[in-house]
Amino acid sequence: MGNQIAFIVIAAVTIIAAACVVIIPNILRSALFLAFSFLGVAALYILLNAEFLAAMQVLIYVGAITVLIMFAIVLTQQLMGAKIKQSSRAWWIGAPVAVLAFLLFTTSFVTPFKHPTSGTAVSIASAPAVPKDFYAENEQARASEGTTPKIAEMLLRPYVLPFELASLILLAALVGAIVIAKEENE
Repeated sequence: MGNQIAFIVIAAVTIIAAACVVIIPNILRSALFLAFSFLGVAALYILLNAEFLAAMQVLIYVGAITVLIMFAIVLTQQLMGAKIKQSSRAWWIGAPVAVLAFLLFTTSFVTPFKHPTSGTAVSIASAPAVPKDFYAENEQARASEGTTPKIAEMLLRPYVLPFELASLILLAALVGAIVIAKEENE
């Protein structure tokens, strides 16, 4: 019961923050709400017992991507001073499209859980049988090893080159942004 309440609260905060990213006209405040939305996703990862993914969410999205967005906003202060309007006059076109997309996603999510002939929800009794030892073996393996070693092995064995290239690209972007900011100050 506690997990359900935590999920509802965290999901509500995440959705409200994501809506504020789109609704709030100030771009700097939108970026701050984006950070809150990313933190909410990290909290949802924690509820799913994926602590490593939650840590990576905080490090990469909250720590790197949001800071990069804030840095870009600060570097473009000329645009900030111009009081650019971030809202659209044609919101009445976007609102029905958003509602239709929501309905499409909702029906495509619910449809697989319906029984093909009767239209009623699939019961657990009609699901294929799973051996009794299956859950016990997987729980013991998951509890003893965790997700972190598996993800670390994937990152550091077959995908080490793309992982390092991504870090070099981010480093080059950061150095370039610092050089551009320094040239504008002089």
